[in-house]
Amino acid sequence: MMRIDFFTLFPLIFTGPLDSSILKRAVNRGLVNFNIHDIRDYTHDKHHTADDYPYGGGAGMVMKPEPVFEAVEVVKSRAADMTDQRPAVILMTPQGRLFRQPVAKDLAEKDWLMFICGHYEGVDERIRQHLVTDEISIGDYVLTGGELAALVVADAVVRLLPGVLGSEESLLHESHTGRLLEYPQYTRPEVFRGWRVPEILLSGNHGEIARWRCEQSLKKTRERRPDLLEK
Repeated sequence: MMRIDFFTLFPLIFTGPLDSSILKRAVNRGLVNFNIHDIRDYTHDKHHTADDYPYGGGAGMVMKPEPVFEAVEVVKSRAADMTDQRPAVILMTPQGRLFRQPVAKDLAEKDWLMFICGHYEGVDERIRQHLVTDEISIGDYVLTGGELAALVVADAVVRLLPGVLGSEESLLHESHTGRLLEYPQYTRPEVFRGWRVPEILLSGNHGEIARWRCEQSLKKTRERRPDLLEK
């Protein structure tokens, strides 16, 4: 079973997504165990202060190192079922390596993932230097915090675990699994508002259907993501 821990200042963000769809199915099948940790629970002042003004001045607040280090270290020490494992401690940050499908595949091979969700102007640099083992960004834009980004990564990883999806074959034909975008998909009705399903898909000729799908994948990739073809 994979274990995934989220360290956050806003734990309620996770409750809906983790209790729905594929992620909930993975939990029910005993394939993944999600744990949400409120970083403020590891503070020791009456105001539960988890952030402070940056040294040197500047706008915004920076997450303090003490509660983040303590949260991760306490969870590591209490995870009796994972005593022989070293978790991947991942900081979600715009400065991290870009998240792509090969990264998801690599993470899916691990048994224990920890996601630190930054907020405000980011985290104290000592967290980056001495606590995390990986830094990931889901794109060249800035979110309010790392929670949504961590959920994106977790979703992409968990669906790759054996037994999570109803059909393992579906993983082989998805966009970005190979180098091409996925071919167009159709379902019933055969005609909708005058728009017909391509005749080739109704032919029953699996060889020609495979050829058509390959051609459509190439066409869509050339039109929408020519950079993938260049690679």
